[in-house]
Amino acid sequence: MSPITLQTQVSDIVTAIPQSADLFRALRIDFCCGGKIPLEEAAAKRKLDPGAVLEQIKTLEVKMAEYHERRPGDLTEPELIGYIQNKHHAFLREELPALTPYVTKLARVHGEHHPELLRVQEIFEDLKKELLEHTEDEDQNVFPLIMKFVAQPGPEASAELKPHVTELEQEHEQAGNLLKELREITSDFALPADACGTYRLVYQRLALLEKDTFEHIHLENNVLFERIRAAV
Repeated sequence: MSPITLQTQVSDIVTAIPQSADLFRALRIDFCCGGKIPLEEAAAKRKLDPGAVLEQIKTLEVKMAEYHERRPGDLTEPELIGYIQNKHHAFLREELPALTPYVTKLARVHGEHHPELLRVQEIFEDLKKELLEHTEDEDQNVFPLIMKFVAQPGPEASAELKPHVTELEQEHEQAGNLLKELREITSDFALPADACGTYRLVYQRLALLEKDTFEHIHLENNVLFERIRAAV
């Protein structure tokens, strides 16, 4: 997509940066049915400074670009934990609550003609609960135990840590199964002919959630936890 300007259509901005929908929603700028107008016109309609709105969008664009560019590389265990927390845990804490009203609206408005959306809403709610509880447990309990083990490895620290790692891997599998079902019932997030802007937005962000969660699980299961096992 070409650089975003005041003449870029609101709907095109949301397509390029799905999280901009949250900003438009807060500003009460219609990005769905009325999104086929330039940003300048949409902001003026709401008596907002178009330039200020554009700056907020560009800030969000930079934030998302940085998010996608960061890579764990050859990090130590403490650095890897920090990377997981700052990238994946922060993303889930921000994205899951932000996406909730859109998923709810989609099921309410389109669930009658697309009953699979009712199951989409159920899966999303299960995922939200599991992932937020999971990341909280990691941050408060398991990651400190890993840091303790890395600082002073030994049989006692290993025995204390092992059941937690096993439980986390089981939770990862549960989350993975929910995401697989989500992809199956949406036919790989395929949009129906009558899909509106909210429909497109939800499927696009669910696909992003899936991608981020699988990357998150990979880093923990196949990198962090494997290193811990190798050190025992």
